[in-house]
Amino acid sequence: MPLPNPPQQRRFCLTIAAALILATFGAHITLHAQEPETVPETSSPSVETASVTSPDPQLPDSPGALQNQQPEQKPDPAATSQTTVDPYAVSPNGNKQTKRVLGIVPNFSSVSADIKLPPQTVKQKFTLAAKNSFDYSSFIIVGLQAGISMSGNSYPQFHQGAAGYARYYWHTLADTADENFFVAGIGPVVFRQDNRFYTLGHGSFRKRSWYAVTRVLVTRRDNGNETFNFSEIVGSGAAAGVGSLYYPSEYRTWTKVGQRWLTSDLIDCFNFWWKEWWPTANKYVFHTK
Repeated sequence: MPLPNPPQQRRFCLTIAAALILATFGAHITLHAQEPETVPETSSPSVETASVTSPDPQLPDSPGALQNQQPEQKPDPAATSQTTVDPYAVSPNGNKQTKRVLGIVPNFSSVSADIKLPPQTVKQKFTLAAKNSFDYSSFIIVGLQAGISMSGNSYPQFHQGAAGYARYYWHTLADTADENFFVAGIGPVVFRQDNRFYTLGHGSFRKRSWYAVTRVLVTRRDNGNETFNFSEIVGSGAAAGVGSLYYPSEYRTWTKVGQRWLTSDLIDCFNFWWKEWWPTANKYVFHTK
């Protein structure tokens, strides 16, 4: 068979190349046309069931992984309260009340934060009232109050000098004893209320301060439930009324009795406030454990 000339060879090669290109391109199109469409939603029930019933704990959407990713919750201090007979036990937040403030001022009725105590007996209520009235520090505090009253000439009928100071002193001492026994003794027994101050100990400054000053109006019953503080309001009013019996006749009017009544409650508001913050100051200012 004779060989083709060069031009014929070139035409022959171009024809073969074009045929190979068309064949390859056509086969590629045919393969794509024959491939079935993939629909993710139409997966087999068995595979779907298996993925639901047997989740991989390593997957981010598995229940175990979600549970592990949840942030750690801090425990509520109020939920970690402890029951004891020691009112000065260290609270769960690390603070504690002390029997005296700075070793002098009596603090016998305060209870550390989140401490649960058993109900008081009648004897315990009157004992606490007596300790607050006749502790050695009480006589010092009464002496300071009497001196302030005399310097301000609160009762001109008492006059000045040593005799005048003595009058101021015993009147102030009698007022203190009346207040303590009516508010912390007789009132709690009659109304079945707890005469101790339970420290809040956690929360913002505003929250703790509001809690403290409102203890004049809110207290606990012997069963632990909160109630209106009849012991404070009725007791301080009764003490103001009894006090009018040994004051000069000019101070036995309803106005004067009401003033002493209101003053007594305002002083107790301040007492509750510093009792609330004393454990914090004792720990962070005086570094006492």
